[in-house]
Amino acid sequence: MLNWGWIFTLMHLAEEKPDGLANEATRQVALADIILINKTDLVAEEDLNKLRTTIRSINGLGKILETQRSRVDLSNVLDLHAFDSISGISLQEKLQYVPTIQPHLDKSIVTVTFEAPGNAKEENLNVFIQNLLWEKNVKNKDDYCMEVIRLKGLVSIKDKPQQVIVQGVHELYDLEETPVSWKDDTERTNRLVLIGRYLDKDILKQLFIATVTETEKQWTTHFKEDQVFT
Repeated sequence: MLNWGWIFTLMHLAEEKPDGLANEATRQVALADIILINKTDLVAEEDLNKLRTTIRSINGLGKILETQRSRVDLSNVLDLHAFDSISGISLQEKLQYVPTIQPHLDKSIVTVTFEAPGNAKEENLNVFIQNLLWEKNVKNKDDYCMEVIRLKGLVSIKDKPQQVIVQGVHELYDLEETPVSWKDDTERTNRLVLIGRYLDKDILKQLFIATVTETEKQWTTHFKEDQVFT
């Protein structure tokens, strides 16, 4: 049996828009906390894997639920409290398993993740985020301005013992302390996951280290002094 719903799903995700406009279906997947794949009983496993891979290439943070006949436990999709306070430990565990994934359909939208040791200066962290979300003046190697659709991470703020969660959607973002403190014997680190268009992991990580973190001097020697980020 041919599953037209599955075919149209991939068609919508693969649809190319003119003049560099974002694919709306792809954008919705990128923003989602929960992604439902229905009628999985009517799709071959190979095709289902293609769809899973496509979705994961767009959104490495969202949870995928697979259903048949639209049957789903409502506790999995209602009252998610996606922006409520969560412990630094639970977020840290989640972020560890989010890889940087290359795009499959809309080649401009990707999930990027990176980690950088050290303590972030809160003022500079705000500038870093605002340049991405508000000013949109950070460019990739192809001279396209990076557009962050979604941001989530765990950061170490200078002079704060608690782990701090950063999360944002489009131009809105928030920094919130968690109840979890950094252990004395644990190296402080910053782990970020970004979903968006034209993102360049190397440039984002280098810019983050160069403008935000306080690290050992040896870290700065890895980067060229004439590297241009904006």
